[in-house]
Amino acid sequence: MWSGIPEADCSGALDTYNGKMTDSFPISPDSVSSGLISSVPAAVSSPVAVLCKGILFDMDGILISSLGSVERSWSTWAVSRGIDPVLAVRTAHGCRAIETIRKLRPDLDDEAELKVIEDLEVEDNEGLAVLPGVVELLAALPVHRWTVVTSATERLARIRMAAGGIPVPERLITADFVTHGKPHPEPYLRGAEILGLPASDCVVFEDSGSGATAGRAAGCTVIGTTFSHSIEELAAAKYLVTDLTGIRVEVLAGDEGLALHFTPLAV
Repeated sequence: MWSGIPEADCSGALDTYNGKMTDSFPISPDSVSSGLISSVPAAVSSPVAVLCKGILFDMDGILISSLGSVERSWSTWAVSRGIDPVLAVRTAHGCRAIETIRKLRPDLDDEAELKVIEDLEVEDNEGLAVLPGVVELLAALPVHRWTVVTSATERLARIRMAAGGIPVPERLITADFVTHGKPHPEPYLRGAEILGLPASDCVVFEDSGSGATAGRAAGCTVIGTTFSHSIEELAAAKYLVTDLTGIRVEVLAGDEGLALHFTPLAV
């Protein structure tokens, strides 16, 4: 069996992005996992109102669940490439597929392997489901106030959202449009850009540790959901919720943006 890198984040090399950084994150995955960042989000059990001008949604685990497809597809690919399927699934979640391939089998043609795993996932929509609260929240949002920032390819993202029957933004950020995937802040910086907003005016909804770290490093307010990861893994999130149920949108007058009303988990 291939004995590649056993476990790693999705970061890879870090370069300057629009002057935001030089050779490190504002917040690194290591600082989260080592406890340098508190594992307790700034959340209380009373209602809060979060002001923002735009919302950046992760896709899988936030808007839809395709965990069955992800696990089956990566397991199939892993077995065919001599890799432990459990390791492959664990490494893939929250990361761009091409980065997962580069970690697990750096000796292979990453672009060719990306096409293989993308085809496997595109062909497998069994069990795909829209998650609770998503339809209601998206219906309440002005279309110019939100988009999707996902580690999936554009082809896969558009197919999955369409299969789930949820609106597909005209412009979204996918694995194809960034040099560095999550936990690097580039995806969320680019997501804010296409909304025409500074990242500090955006709220990020994420279910993975790498995604929460990316959103916080970009300067966004991160709301984590406990759909797929533990509270400890979501240390970079400012607030935690179970899912999008119960998040009420207030559209403010003029160009004031949005107020998100919800009650975060007490942790």
